[in-house]
This record gives sequence, structure tokens and C-alpha cells, in this order.
Amino acid sequence: MKQAMIMIETANVKQDSADLRRRWFSDDYFDLIVWEEAAGEIIRFELCYGKFRDERALVWDREAGYSHLRVDDGENAAGKFKMSPIYAADGLFDRNAVADGFLAASVTIDQAVASFVYNKLKESPE
Repeated sequence: MKQAMIMIETANVKQDSADLRRRWFSDDYFDLIVWEEAAGEIIRFELCYGKFRDERALVWDREAGYSHLRVDDGENAAGKFKMSPIYAADGLFDRNAVADGFLAASVTIDQAVASFVYNKLKESPE
């Protein structure tokens, strides 16, 4: 796994819901999008990794649980304009490598968020 840089939080993230706060953290390898209730409880996150090359995402949702997905970047349509990226099913997940990379990259972000996501990564199915 490529060594991640240090993640930073994006300011002024577009909010789609009055009930949930969306936060976005990123570096050159990871994108982490977190949805929090008003009290700060995380109810969902999407951790995308391997940006710019063979991107994958681990999604955790309080109600739906885990899913591991491949990010189809929409570039494969020859002779057509680039399509919007979409998620597609993907089975294999190297839990320990992703968790270790995330731990190293997340040292400068909100440690409550980083700890929650790291623990969920370690609990996830491989």
C-alpha cells in the first residue's frame, strides 16, 4: 500500500440534510466522508482509498453495516465523454493494510472521528 500523506478536513462542505452534518477529510490517497447526527454521533462513513489508481471504498452504515466497493471512475467509455463515477461490488478488502495506512494519515484530523473509523476498519470483514 502506498504511504498516505497527512489528511486535512475540507472547510464548507455542502450539507444535504438539516439533520446530519457531513464532514470530508482527504489526502493524496484517502477520502473520508463522515455523516454525524447533531450530537456528533457518526452514523455513516465512506473511506475511499487508492485514489487515482484502482480506487476502492469501504462504506459503513449504522443500519446497513459494511460494504466494500470498487469505484468505477467513468473513464472506460471509448469515444464518449467521461461518465460520473459510481460504486460497483468488490469483494477483497485488505483490512489491516487499509487500517494501518489510515492510522498514519489521520493523525492531524479530529481524533474522535479518526478513532471511530479506525476501530470500525479493524472490526470490518476482510
